[in-house]
Amino acid sequence: MSEPDRLSSAAPLGRLTLALYQPDIPQNTGTMLRTCACLGVDAAIIEPAGFPVTDKNFRRAGMDYLDHVPIDRHVSFAAFEAWRADCGRRLVLLTTKGAVDYRDFAYQPGDILLVGRESAGVPDGVHDAADARVIIPIRPGFRSLNVAVAGTMVLGEALRQLGKEEE
Repeated sequence: MSEPDRLSSAAPLGRLTLALYQPDIPQNTGTMLRTCACLGVDAAIIEPAGFPVTDKNFRRAGMDYLDHVPIDRHVSFAAFEAWRADCGRRLVLLTTKGAVDYRDFAYQPGDILLVGRESAGVPDGVHDAADARVIIPIRPGFRSLNVAVAGTMVLGEALRQLGKEEE
């Protein structure tokens, strides 16, 4: 599963994508892929990951749901950015250094929601490439939420907003 630059057929451009930047923990990755499968959201993994990117590493948390989520894999952030430019999609970075509360941001069909590494977030170049940076406000004295929890919270808000537009 790790040989090509990108795996899967690109899904419809109007669907949301949850992208994982160089994930460190296979269980978190499996959990986020399972969430994508359950909610009808696409996934992208930007490598290198902190573990071999194989089905075996995702199966414990992702279970049999992994067969139901399109996963685009990119060998680097540069490859991801080239893919994103070809698709013309907006990049929304979830970050503790965000400028906008995730509940106040106006999500659009086709947005790519990007979570960073569990151990280090994302580098400045990724911050600079983002079209928007959103934050989940948390109590003072705490650093951050688990990346899978944060991704799910923001994904839920984006789906809620976009569901209202479809009514």
